Amino acid sequence: MSEPSNNNLPDDTPAVRLIRSKVASAYDNEPNVQEEINEVSASSKHKSKHQQFMYDLSHSGRSLAEIQTEWHNYYVRLPDNEKHEVWQEFYAQHKQESNHDPQNNPKHQPHQAHHESANSSVHNVRDSILKKTHAKKKLTQRQNLKSILFGLSIGTITMVILLFSFFNERFIAPFITPSRTVSSTPIIIDPSSTGVTAEPKLIIPKINLEVPVVYDVQSIEEKAIQAGLENGVVHYITTPVPGQQGNVAIVGHSSNNLLNKGRYKFAFVLLKNLEVGDTFYLNYQSKRYVYKVYDKKIVKPTDVGVLSTQEKASTATLITCDPPGTAVNRLVVVAEQITPDPSKNSPSSVNASAPAPNTVPGNAPTLWSRIYDFFVR
Repeated sequence: MSEPSNNNLPDDTPAVRLIRSKVASAYDNEPNVQEEINEVSASSKHKSKHQQFMYDLSHSGRSLAEIQTEWHNYYVRLPDNEKHEVWQEFYAQHKQESNHDPQNNPKHQPHQAHHESANSSVHNVRDSILKKTHAKKKLTQRQNLKSILFGLSIGTITMVILLFSFFNERFIAPFITPSRTVSSTPIIIDPSSTGVTAEPKLIIPKINLEVPVVYDVQSIEEKAIQAGLENGVVHYITTPVPGQQGNVAIVGHSSNNLLNKGRYKFAFVLLKNLEVGDTFYLNYQSKRYVYKVYDKKIVKPTDVGVLSTQEKASTATLITCDPPGTAVNRLVVVAEQITPDPSKNSPSSVNASAPAPNTVPGNAPTLWSRIYDFFVR
């Protein structure tokens, strides 16, 4: 007969060890003598060794007290496994008599009583823990409301930031004209005037633009160009400067995120208003160069040929992103030098062996692209 065990619990837990110790102690006392006598008397089947011993003892003519003493001595001498057998026989007979109801005589079932008591203790501890856990999960109506309001607040703030970024870059920024950030008065230039300052500038009277030109960006890396664009529009290092033969390329922002650095992120937002025949000026080394527009087109960022066009001997190309606020395409305005006489220009000083760019510079990264770069790259 094997020792009873709890099939619902792991084999080696404190609860199981507790149950086993209680079960072992339950076998210290033998079954009630009178119950054993009744058991063997009612048994009509083949009797076990223990039942036969009790049967012979009960028919020996001895008194109940003597029978009890003899039964006790017999039981004590039994090894543990046979004591288990005695109790197993006792339970089987008792279960048969009580129609399989183990609750009829609990005081005569110390093994089962201890076993069920231990089970009950384990379940009580488990239920107590679960109740405490569930109690912590239950929130009051006020706490639930606070949680909902907190979630809605975070969601609203996030949505406002994203919508601000989208509408700023697509709708608000393109309508901010350069004149509001660069010049507050209309620009009227006399082409014959000789009063030119040493500060390098690009002046486009038609769109009321007067903006510094940065000539000291010595790299074609996008990061370096974007840094230069914070201080004006940028002369592209792989192209000649005014007064030299070839194409002077000037790049500038059309519009961008309001949170980006620099005063000149909207410099070329109205560049699309220039048409063939319009003029603009480049002040360089205290000299004014006048250019007349003869071409305007939209190209892809990879069309780097616009940086070094050779359609005419001396030209200037203004480049910005299109549509404003994006970096999808490039708007290119090409003009021919008309003053001073371009035939007197010096040869280009550009190093012909310098590495060629892969793309035409564009706007600084948008908020969306920065978020994408942060999480993906």
